[in-house]
Amino acid sequence: MTTTAPPGTGALPGPAASPADTPRRLGRLRAGGSGLVFVLPFLLLFVLFLVWPVVQGLWMSFTDSSLALRDTAFVGFGNYAEAFGDPDVWSSLGNTVFFTVISSVPLVLVALVMALLVHSGLAGQWAWRLAFFAPYLLPVTVVTLVFTWLYQPDLGFANQFLGTLGLDPVGWLSDESVAMWSIAALTVWWTVGFNFLLYLSALQSLPSTFDEAAALDGAGAWRRLWSITLPQLRRTTALVAMLQVLASLKVFDQIYILTKGGPNASTRPVLEYVYDVGFTGYRLGYASAVSYLFFALIIVVSLVQLRLFRQED
Repeated sequence: MTTTAPPGTGALPGPAASPADTPRRLGRLRAGGSGLVFVLPFLLLFVLFLVWPVVQGLWMSFTDSSLALRDTAFVGFGNYAEAFGDPDVWSSLGNTVFFTVISSVPLVLVALVMALLVHSGLAGQWAWRLAFFAPYLLPVTVVTLVFTWLYQPDLGFANQFLGTLGLDPVGWLSDESVAMWSIAALTVWWTVGFNFLLYLSALQSLPSTFDEAAALDGAGAWRRLWSITLPQLRRTTALVAMLQVLASLKVFDQIYILTKGGPNASTRPVLEYVYDVGFTGYRLGYASAVSYLFFALIIVVSLVQLRLFRQED
């Protein structure tokens, strides 16, 4: 016996909901509602402290907003056009890129060497791990205070050590050709511990079968390192390099405390220039435009790194 659909309908009506399904549906609605209650505080804070400032800053970059003036006028892309022609923007960007290069390379290589030394089975590994990672836990004010005394021209340890070798003292923070290198050395000592932990955890998770098989075949320690260990660390190296480049591009604290961008703006990064223009020159609109241009540059660098790492994979 066949059942025909009523006239005017194209399909059979669905089964009627049973009374037993009603509590289940109510339970699902309540579960969804309770989840929203837990997520809502985070969403409110996220919108209030991240989304709204980003939107407001973007709008401000198209105005002549200033701390010294109450009235604000829309200037369109005028701030962006001025930023492209501002030599101070390009010089601070050059300082930022230079610092990124001279700090990121040793922060990757030194961290790898430190992790290999600890993983090789040195005696007192807990002491080595503590010594390598402890500086990363220090606040930037403490680190800069310590290195201010180390770099002190007359009584600092660095020049005292050079004096024992019969060498002339160096203006570690006052010489334009040396100041950025001094800040990079501080940054390496301070932050290398985080990369060290990433490499060490990766080394401890590598399977030992390949290394043992190569050792049985007569491969030496260096051959096993270059042919087995380092290739297996490619993904970790890519992650460390990406994180380090992004962190170095955003440098501000240690430079501002140590040199305030000097001498002669030779160490001033982009973020400090944004700070000076916005809060010293009172030009919030122009400072916002420069910051968003720099933000776009960081996005481009991140996308390029991701593309390169995917091609290697």
